[in-house]
Amino acid sequence: MPAKSKSQQKAAGAALAVKRGDIKKSELKGASKEMAESMSEDELEEMASTPRKGKPEKVKQS
Repeated sequence: MPAKSKSQQKAAGAALAVKRGDIKKSELKGASKEMAESMSEDELEEMASTPRKGKPEKVKQS
């Protein structure tokens, strides 16, 4: 599942860093913390590797 916005892609990257042990989980907050808990490393890898070009900064919630 590719990221739909730049902020979603950044949050996935931060959560992936926790899964890999690069940063501590306590350093995260908000969406990235939830992603780290609920998504697998493969899912986070796919979302974090989404190109940012052409993506909006945030997606409006409906």
